[in-house]
Amino acid sequence: MPCLDDGDNSRRGLPSVLELRRVPLWSLGPLRSVRKVKVISFLLGLTLTFLIMASYILTWDKKGLMMTLSPFHLRTIVNPSSTLPHNLSSTKDYANIKLLVKCITSKLEFSPRKLPLLKDVVNTDSHLFSVIPRQFLPNIKSPCWYEELSGKTKVDPYRKNLYAVRSKSFRTVCDYLRKHFQEHLYHSDDDKQYRLRCLPYFYIIGQPKCGTTDLFHRLLLHPEVKFTTMKEPHWWTRKRFGIIHLKDGLLERFPVEDYLDLFELAAYHIQEGILGNTSVDHSQRHIITGEASASTMWDNQAWSYLYNYRADGEPPFLAQDFIHAVQPNAKIIVMLRDPVERLYSDYLYFNMANKSVEDFDLRVSESLQLFEACLAENSVRSCVYNTSLSNAMTVRLNLGLYSVFLLDWLTVFHRDQILVLQLEDYAANLRLTIRKVFDFLNVGHLSEQTEAALTKRPMSNTRRAADRSLGPMLPSTRDLLREFHQPFNHKLATILDNKVFHWTET
Repeated sequence: MPCLDDGDNSRRGLPSVLELRRVPLWSLGPLRSVRKVKVISFLLGLTLTFLIMASYILTWDKKGLMMTLSPFHLRTIVNPSSTLPHNLSSTKDYANIKLLVKCITSKLEFSPRKLPLLKDVVNTDSHLFSVIPRQFLPNIKSPCWYEELSGKTKVDPYRKNLYAVRSKSFRTVCDYLRKHFQEHLYHSDDDKQYRLRCLPYFYIIGQPKCGTTDLFHRLLLHPEVKFTTMKEPHWWTRKRFGIIHLKDGLLERFPVEDYLDLFELAAYHIQEGILGNTSVDHSQRHIITGEASASTMWDNQAWSYLYNYRADGEPPFLAQDFIHAVQPNAKIIVMLRDPVERLYSDYLYFNMANKSVEDFDLRVSESLQLFEACLAENSVRSCVYNTSLSNAMTVRLNLGLYSVFLLDWLTVFHRDQILVLQLEDYAANLRLTIRKVFDFLNVGHLSEQTEAALTKRPMSNTRRAADRSLGPMLPSTRDLLREFHQPFNHKLATILDNKVFHWTET
C-alpha cells in the first residue's frame, strides 16, 4: 500500500505528468471552478496531441529523437484518473506535509545502488574507452598521456570541435592553440608525432546556485591549477549525448576529443615541464587540471531520452560510473547550500519574467504535490532521478535532495576522494575554506599577497539587483520547505558526520 494513502478519498487529486515540460497551471491564476479545469485540460490535450504528431514527423528524418516518446515517458507518475486541485492557492494550504515527511523518512533507509559491471559501462561508449588509456604518464600529477597524431589531425586538430562551433570565446582559444600546436608536439625516434592529452585531476560537480562559479574563479588564481578554457562544459551529463538545450532535441554528439581539447592549454604547460630542464619548467609537472560543471552531480536525464529506465525507474548508468571507469583516482569537490535558500535562488536566476514571492510559493506547492504523488508508488531514488517528474515540477525541488546524490557518488568513489563544502561556511570563512581546498588538491599554499588578492576578490554570480528587490520568500513557504527537506538534511549530516548540514541555524 502506498505510504501516502491516508484513506481519505476526498483528498485533492494530482495531475498525471508526461515527460514534456508544460506551462505551470498556477501561472494561469487560482482555479476557481471545475469548468476552468476542463478548459485547461482540453487545451493541454490539444497541445500534447500536436507534440506527439510532430514527433512522428520529426523522427522520419532522425532529427527529432528528443520528441520520440518511449514507454517510460508515457508512464504517468500518478493515477491517470486524477484531477487537478482547484482549491489550493498557497503553501499554507498544503495539509499533507507531515504525512509526506513521514513517508520520506521511511524510505530514506535504502540499500546502496547496485553498480553496473565495468564491461557494460565500456560497451555503452566504446569510443570513449578507446581514446583514453588505462594508464597515465608517471611523475605527473594530472592524468595525461601521449596520443599519436594521424594525418588529418596534423592539418588542423581543432577544425571540427563542436565547442568551438558554439562558443566564440573558445574559437579564439583554438586560434591560439592552432598557431602553437606544432611546437608542443613530441617527436619520437621513429619520426612519429604525439600530442599530450589530459583529463581533469579534479571535478567541481555541483550543486547549482551553491557557489561553484565563485570557487572556480578563485582557484584560477592559483598558479598550479589550470581549468578547462570554459566553465561548465557539461560533457559528462549532456554534450556527449548531443544535448545542448533540451528544447532543441538531440543534436550531434560531442566526441571525447572535443572535451579533451578544453584542456589543451593546460597540456601545453605540462608539456613544457616534461621537455624542459629549468626549474620553472620542472614546476609545470605539478600543474593540475580541473573542470567545473554544476550538472555533473545530479543530471542523468539523458538516459531517459536514449534508453528505457530499469523496472525500478532508475537510470541504468550514472555520470560517475563513466568518470570512475576512466579515472578511478579523480578528486571530487561538492559545494552545497541550505536547500531552501538554494531553491529560491535557483528560481530567481532561471525564471526571467513575472517573478514574485507569491509565484514562487505556488510553484513550490505544485512541485511538492508532484513529488508526493511520485513517492506514493516509487522509491525516493527513482523519484529523484525521474525525468518526467523533474520536467513537470515548476521549481527544481529535486536538486536540493543532496543526500541521495551524494550516496550514489560514494558507491563509486572513496569518501576521502570527495570534499564537501558548505556555502555558508565558505562565505563566512573564505580564507580557511580555500586553504582546505588547496590541501585536498595537494597544491602549495599561496603567498600572503596572492592569498589576500584571492580572498578580496568580489563574489561571483551574486543575485541580480532586480531579484534582490523582491525580498525573501514568504515565511510560510520557507517553513514548508524546511520541513520537507529536514529528513534529507538529517541523512546528509549523518553521512558526513557533521551537524552543520542540518541547516537548522540558517
